[in-house]
Amino acid sequence: MNETNKTNKMSTQALPQEKRAPHSNGFAMLALVLAGLAASTCCLILGIIRLANASFALGGALLTLGIVGLVFFLIMLAGFKVLAPNQAYVFTLFGKYFGTLKESGFFFVNPFVSANAPGVTDSASAAPAQQKNALGMETSIELGKSKKISLKTRTLNNNKQKVNDALGNPIIIGSVVIWRVADPTAAVFSVENFEEYLSIQCDSTIRNIARLYPYDSMENDEDEKTLRGSSSEISEIMQRELAERVKNAGLVIEDVRITTLAYAEEIAAAMLQRQQATAIIAARQKIVEGAVGMVKMAIDQLGEEEVVVLDEERKAAMVSNLLVVLCGSKDAQPVVNSGSLY
Repeated sequence: MNETNKTNKMSTQALPQEKRAPHSNGFAMLALVLAGLAASTCCLILGIIRLANASFALGGALLTLGIVGLVFFLIMLAGFKVLAPNQAYVFTLFGKYFGTLKESGFFFVNPFVSANAPGVTDSASAAPAQQKNALGMETSIELGKSKKISLKTRTLNNNKQKVNDALGNPIIIGSVVIWRVADPTAAVFSVENFEEYLSIQCDSTIRNIARLYPYDSMENDEDEKTLRGSSSEISEIMQRELAERVKNAGLVIEDVRITTLAYAEEIAAAMLQRQQATAIIAARQKIVEGAVGMVKMAIDQLGEEEVVVLDEERKAAMVSNLLVVLCGSKDAQPVVNSGSLY
């Protein structure tokens, strides 16, 4: 355990601190580069003319200067970068961290720096990957095209997974995560691919939290936290744990919400019967409570207004008949007694 902590501490210390990449105004540098290319081209043409006129010394110097200038300013063209709002570049120079650029606009940086992004290949001639669109047709997407890191708020729709709750019942649970990249430098250098890292950590977090709570309370205990009855509180717990897990990758978890929650197919029918039985019992309890109140009110009013005087035996019969009528699941069929009451 101590060795693991030491290893994590060493890897954390090895991460470079984020700093602003040195850059210049792109439009000013573009004007300078275009002017240099024009001047180099003129020198190249003049050198060729001088060589044709047998002025070898001056012609050779102008030709060499033109070639060197063209190569130099063509290399400088690689230093121009364009960033839209909520995008970032993480640069390295010959294997060392050079800086991070977050501002939107047109910039010029060292042309020898390379941008780093997870899951993006360095080869410009990477083979296109095949992907199926909504119509089922295969479309090719070019890899290695962009190395910008998006800082926008994004959503991760976690796949449904089967988990055993605290009571051992298999349930199906899924969630959606609202997240964004807060530290692009840590996101690039601390993990291999921060999107895959977030997805795996999200699966692990949901499994761990779902195992701590039952799907529903079997004893109707209002104080007990359940996945179905306390979904907001459970989501907050998931958010805190997931945020702690991905903090080292420079990610911020803004919200976690449970989108799918159901019993697994093998016990869904049995649990549905239990829920139906619980609902029926609760409904019958309400009906009996209301019927007892109505019978008591009827007997009290008959006695107070002296509509009819009933002995205890007749009151018991009346109570029994009223309860049968009020608590029955079917309409009562009244029988008219045309004879004497006694």
